[in-house]
Order: sequence, then C-alpha cells, then structure tokens
Amino acid sequence: MLNIKSLSVVCTSTSLLVLGINEIGSASSFNPTPVFDNVASYSTTITGDNNLADIYYPNPTDLKTSNYSFPVALLLQGALVDKSNYSNYAKQVARYGFVVVVPNSKRIAPIFGEALLPQTSQINTALQQIVVENKNVSSPIVGLLDTEKVGLLGHSLGSAVGLSAIGNLCLKPTLCPGSFSRPKQIVAGAFYGGGLRNENDVYLPINNDGIPVALLQGDRDGRALPFRASLTYDKIKNPPAALINIKGANHFSITNTNNPAGAIPDPINSTLNQDVAIETIARWSGLFLRASILNDKDAFNYVYYTGEAADSNVTVESKRVPESASTVAPLGILFTYFTITQLRKRINESKRHFKTNL
Repeated sequence: MLNIKSLSVVCTSTSLLVLGINEIGSASSFNPTPVFDNVASYSTTITGDNNLADIYYPNPTDLKTSNYSFPVALLLQGALVDKSNYSNYAKQVARYGFVVVVPNSKRIAPIFGEALLPQTSQINTALQQIVVENKNVSSPIVGLLDTEKVGLLGHSLGSAVGLSAIGNLCLKPTLCPGSFSRPKQIVAGAFYGGGLRNENDVYLPINNDGIPVALLQGDRDGRALPFRASLTYDKIKNPPAALINIKGANHFSITNTNNPAGAIPDPINSTLNQDVAIETIARWSGLFLRASILNDKDAFNYVYYTGEAADSNVTVESKRVPESASTVAPLGILFTYFTITQLRKRINESKRHFKTNL
C-alpha cells in the first residue's frame, strides 16, 4: 500500500498533468493564418545545373527598410510535374515568412529519357544559388535571406529525395545519381504524398539526427498510398516527427490543378476542394517550418497539440514530441516522447492506482 507521502505525489502529479493538458487544449487564441499578406516572385537559373527556378518571397511594404532575414524553403517537385504547378502552394508557404525556391530538375533517366525528376544533387546547387541571390545587388531578395537555415519541402518523388537527404542517404540511381552528403544548412523537412523505400520495397531507416520531419498525406491518395506514409513515419529515428493526414485529399491536392499536364494521374479523385486542400497543406507546412526553424512557440503548439481540434480536415499523429514550448513548461511537465493520448492514459492509470490503494 502506498504511504500518505506517495499518495500526495500521485495526486499532485496527476493534477499538474490534467492542468497541463487543459491549458494546451484551450490555447485557442492563436491565429494560424499567414504572417504576411503579400508575396512577390521572380524566376532565375540555377547556375550549378542550368535548371530554371521560381522564387517566392514575402513582400511587405517595409521590405527594403526593415531588417528582415527570411529562412529558405526548398521545394522538390514530383516526378514529371513542372515547377509552375506549385505556385499557389509556394505563395502560401512564403506568406509564413519563408523564401520558397521551386526549381525544376531536368535530367536523363531510364524509361523516362529526359524528364523532370528530382534528385539529391539539386539540393546542393540550389543552396549555392541562394547564396548568390542573397549577395547579388540586382536580385529582388538581396540581403534578405538567412542562408544557414533551410527547410526542405517535397511532393511525391521529391518527398523521397528530401527524406533521403535528411537521412543522409544516397539511393542510386533513382534519387542520387552521384554522391551526396547532407548539408548542415538543412534543419527541417515537410513532405506531401511520399515515402522512402528501396527497389525491393523495403522501408529505410531515416537517421534524421534530430532534424524535425513532418509527413503530410492525403487519405485519398491513389499514387502514394497512405499506408506507405505510415510505414515511412515509423522509420523516422529521432523526435520530433509528425504525420498529418488530410481528409479528402488525393496525390495532387498540393498542385494548382488535379492531375497536372505531364504527370502520371491519380486514379482517385479528391473530395476536398482544391483551393481548400492547398491552403490546408500550405498552412501545416508553413507552421511546421516556423515551429522547427524559427522556434515559434505558438506554431509548435498548433502543430503538436491544438491544430487537430481546430481543423476538421486533418488528423495528426505526433509521436516522440520534444518538450512543449507552451505556457505549461514552467510546471515542469515533460512531454518528451509522449503524445497527449499517452499522457491521458497515464493520468487514468494514476487515478485508478490512487483509488485502489487509498
């Protein structure tokens, strides 16, 4: 039987945990809408591989007079999908305070011939180009970039490339025709409609070394099946990680139109309006990057705790979440490695244990 002191500890711990969860659940004052209203864009050439790229950036009225330093989000396209098909998504992510770089990756590959196919080498050439853009006095974004903080975004095959990069893998020949070593600038990744497996259908461990990773997945994706995202999610080695499922979205809910020209079509139609889907995917991507790169506490709590209840179009699994940056942190409640569901389970166990031994 527990002694009085032990019972007191159980009661106090349980009360604090209940208080913590209630405070997280009631944090409804946060507005998840974008930080910036206006976005501008321009096109350039990635000199390292001679591919074209579109660059989207926040464009507030005080852009040139204030001291902005925007992190970079590099979007890796899906196979056979031109960069222009991501303009709506890229604009919305940029509104969360990022310079979004969307390059084409044209290369020669078996079966496809010359085609738009993402690869790990384009990450390095894009990172080199953003340094050039940041120093070029004729560039619209000169002096506006934090080139040491880069988040990866990806769609379909681009997601596989991004995940392999974060895992510091070179998967030849499909994703990595040459050699690759993960650049130190990569500090986060959010990927839609993709997983990571080899040619033998084996899902590969993603040794992310603590780099935050989010997988966003449409539940009506007929190209990158939802169970593949779940199996990939299970292979992410280190926290934090999130699996964000979007109800009614298919494989091309991230692009301007469903089944864009040139792409292998998704046989399943989405039931979620295209504009709503793009906004949803961009919002969760943007807030995940803000939480991971900018240490935005409100964005962190939205992604890992409150956002699912506020958005009827998503369900979220966030295993192995690090200590919350929320207002309950001073209470000493450590959320490391536990989801809220797991916490509630432990609360109920504590209550039952208390009643049994009273």
